[in-house]
Formats: sequence, structure tokens, C-alpha cells
Amino acid sequence: MSNEQIILLVEDSDADAELTAMAFQEARIGNPILRMRNGLAALDYLFAQGAHAGRDVTDIPAVVLLDLNLPLMSGLEVLRAIRGDTRIRHLPVIVLTSSNEDKDRLEAYDHFANSYVQKPVDYDQFVQASRQLGLYWLVLNRPAPRRDV
Repeated sequence: MSNEQIILLVEDSDADAELTAMAFQEARIGNPILRMRNGLAALDYLFAQGAHAGRDVTDIPAVVLLDLNLPLMSGLEVLRAIRGDTRIRHLPVIVLTSSNEDKDRLEAYDHFANSYVQKPVDYDQFVQASRQLGLYWLVLNRPAPRRDV
């Protein structure tokens, strides 16, 4: 299932990031995973600023896997910033979080998250969920055409 587009994983937990990488590998999803440990770093990458100044801003990830509980800037704030920028407004964002709170789910969808996935605690379930996410978002989904910047 590999192409060259990256999967942007925005996750502060080392254990959850490693589990995600292992699950995607076991699900045979070969896209490279680029991890950002906080919301500000993710936005710096996406907007080619700060530590990522000079990066080609038109080279956007295939999908963003976004945790909600992040240091410096919450996942919901990151989602709002993505949806507020015409260059990346249509970037698929999957909220991947341990939160089962209705208010978090509602707010994520209010800000146009493409999907909300609660992290399963069972590893086999997580591998299966990763396989399904990869198949849909990296193979079947046809993303919005890129805008001329």
C-alpha cells in the first residue's frame, strides 16, 4: 500500500507513537510516518515555518493522524488552524485519541475532522484499525485537487 506521501502523526506519547508505527508496519502500510510531538511543531511543518522553513509547502501529507491531548497546543487548535488555511483546508485529518468524551467528538466534527477513532487498547484491534485506515485513506480515497498557491 505504499506511495511516497507521508503520514503525519501528531502524538506526544512515545508509547502510542511506537504502537502506531508497529501497527502500520504490521498492516503493511509502507508510507513513511513523520511524527511531531506537539501541535506547534505540526503546524510549523504544515506551514513550512520555524524549524521547517524552506520546506516545499505544496508537498502535503496524505493524511494527518492527530491526537487531541497535546502539549503547547491542543489537537483541536491544530485542526482549526488546518481548516482555516485554504492551502491545506482539505487535508484529511483523522483524530486518533484515547478520549471517548462526547464533547471532544462533537468539537472535532464541528471543526471538520474527517474521522474520529478512539485508540483501541487491544493491539490486534489497533492493527486491524490501522489496516482499514490505510486502505481507505491511502488507497481508496481520492483527495481534493491541489489549489494553485
